[in-house]
Amino acid sequence: MGPLSAPPCTQRIKWKGLLLTASLLNFWNPPTIAQVTIEAQPPKVSEGKDVLLLVHNLPQNLTGYMWYKGQIRDLYHYITSYVVDGQRITYGPTYSGRETVYSNASLLIQNVTREDAGSYTLHIIQRGDGTRGVTGNFTFTLYLETPKPSISSSKLNPREIMEGVVLICDPATPNANYLWWLNGQNLPTTQRLQLSKTNRTLFIFGATKYTAGPYECEIRNPVSASRSDPFTLNLLPKLPKPYITINNSKPRENKDVLAFTCEPKSENYTYIWWLNGESLPVSPRVKRPIENRILILPSVTRNETGPYQCEIRDRYGGIRSDPVTLNVLYGPDLPRIYPSFTYYRSGQNLDLSCFTESNPPAQYSWTINGKFQQSGQKLSIPQVTTKHRGLYACSVHNSATGKESSKSMTVEVSGKWIPASLAIGF
Repeated sequence: MGPLSAPPCTQRIKWKGLLLTASLLNFWNPPTIAQVTIEAQPPKVSEGKDVLLLVHNLPQNLTGYMWYKGQIRDLYHYITSYVVDGQRITYGPTYSGRETVYSNASLLIQNVTREDAGSYTLHIIQRGDGTRGVTGNFTFTLYLETPKPSISSSKLNPREIMEGVVLICDPATPNANYLWWLNGQNLPTTQRLQLSKTNRTLFIFGATKYTAGPYECEIRNPVSASRSDPFTLNLLPKLPKPYITINNSKPRENKDVLAFTCEPKSENYTYIWWLNGESLPVSPRVKRPIENRILILPSVTRNETGPYQCEIRDRYGGIRSDPVTLNVLYGPDLPRIYPSFTYYRSGQNLDLSCFTESNPPAQYSWTINGKFQQSGQKLSIPQVTTKHRGLYACSVHNSATGKESSKSMTVEVSGKWIPASLAIGF
């Protein structure tokens, strides 16, 4: 077979399905041999079409040449060979019946399949070269026709401005680039619209009517491109963030009536109350008008300081207020005096401490036999004597609640105390 003047596969081919692409390959050659190159015609070919591995600058005085599938030249990878003398063609184990070798060393592969992708080796032998010859490799790169993409969203009904959205272009496609479109235009770069490193994921920070869509994503590789159907976010009306007003932020325990109000007022919202992160339970102590916007506590204890939150909801969801914590005023409770033992010997040191529960902290004072001694939580008397006998009282007072309380104890002091080391021999 003579050199091809017009290889049958150089006609224009419509690319569909799996595609193969190849780049020009240069052989290494000794200085006495012209540079040999191989190129694919066409450079990219669809599965089921034909491709010609066209050899250029073939040297003179050839004995023959051999084609192998892969980069290993052995019997198992041998496709075909051509012997110049007699124009004899021989086929090897890898020959599929779709390969044709020509006198100019070019190899035609018909009806290309996925398995045909990969490397090919051409071994050229000149006369007088023995079996040494020149070897070169040529590789097909396989491309898939891009599938039609679709857009998935982390939220179908985001709140306007309040909620962010993540859009993903599916499916994940290797060796492909991702492009995004908004309102039919290339996606603008703004603080509210950010793409991931691969461009497959789009982050929308605070969706607005201007960024609601329609969005389209496109998957593109060197041989094809596909665009998704338009996708538009269904923006929900913005919910105003509620806040709590209260008639008394420093209520007195078991005395003051508290009224919480959830603002703003609207007939379109449902109101829910939360205490310590949990929905406020139904209790006879808690009064809630029908609309539930106002929460009334006839009394409050130190264990009910909160935090309190209110939530406004529509049929799509809700939003909570910032937490409000009460500063409940209480006490002072009945104080406690430590240590509790009441018998001392003359010469011992007397150290007493007084404690009570109170908000704000209570004021402390000490009396002995009704006579004021000092202010403060602690009372210290070094080396007591019998004259320090009597009734010791700790009084506590809370100026915010107006309450006070006291605790007393009787202290006895015995006669002169003699250290044990001095008492030996008496």
